[in-house]
Amino acid sequence: MDRLITIFSRRPSLLSTHKVLRNTYFLLSLTLAFSTFTATTSTVLHLPAPGLILTMVGFYFLLFLTHRLSNQPAGILATFALTGFMGYTLGPLLSMLLYSGSKDVILLSLGGTALVFFCCSAYVLTTKRNMSFLSGMLITGFVVLTIAIIANLFLHIAALSLTISIMSILFSAGTFLWETNNIIQNGETNYIRATVSIYVSLYNIFVNLLNIFTINRNHN
Repeated sequence: MDRLITIFSRRPSLLSTHKVLRNTYFLLSLTLAFSTFTATTSTVLHLPAPGLILTMVGFYFLLFLTHRLSNQPAGILATFALTGFMGYTLGPLLSMLLYSGSKDVILLSLGGTALVFFCCSAYVLTTKRNMSFLSGMLITGFVVLTIAIIANLFLHIAALSLTISIMSILFSAGTFLWETNNIIQNGETNYIRATVSIYVSLYNIFVNLLNIFTINRNHN
C-alpha cells in the first residue's frame, strides 16, 4: 500500500519534469533556428562585427534581462532577443571563414556540435545517475578558464588558445549535462532558464570547434 502511495505521489512530479524537459527542447529548437537565421542574414549581408565590448555588453545585458523575465511571458521574447543577437555575432566570423575557403571548417563544427548535443542528451536521459557533483567541477573549470583566457589576451600563444578551446568544449558539455540533469533530478521548473543555459553551451561548443579546426587547418 505504501509503495502504491509513493508511486502515485511521484507521478505528478514526473509529469511536471517531462513537461519542463519537453518545453525546454522545443524552445531550444526554435531559438537555434532563429539564431541560424540571424547568423545567415549577418553573413549574407556582410554586417559589421559588433566588437568585443559591444558583444559582451549586449550578451550580459540580454542574459540578465532573460533571467529577470524568466517567470513571465516576456521572458520568451528576451530569449529570442539573446539568441538572435548571439547568432548575429557569428555572422562576421562565418563570413571570414567562407571568404577564406573554409566552408569545411563550418560544416565540421556544426557536425561536431550536433554530435555532442545528441551524445550528451542520450546519456543524461538514459542514465539514472544524479550528476549534481558536476557543480563543483564546473565552478573550478570556470575559474581556470577565465584565468587562461585573460592570460592569452596578452600572450597570444596558439597552443594555449587550442587548450582553452578544448577546455571550453569540455566545460560546456559538462554544463549541458548538469542543466539537463537539474531538470530531471533536481526539479528545475523554469524552461526559459534551462533553454538559455543549454543554448549558451551549444554556442560555446560551436565557436570553440571553429577555433580548433581553423588552427588545425592553418598548421597543415
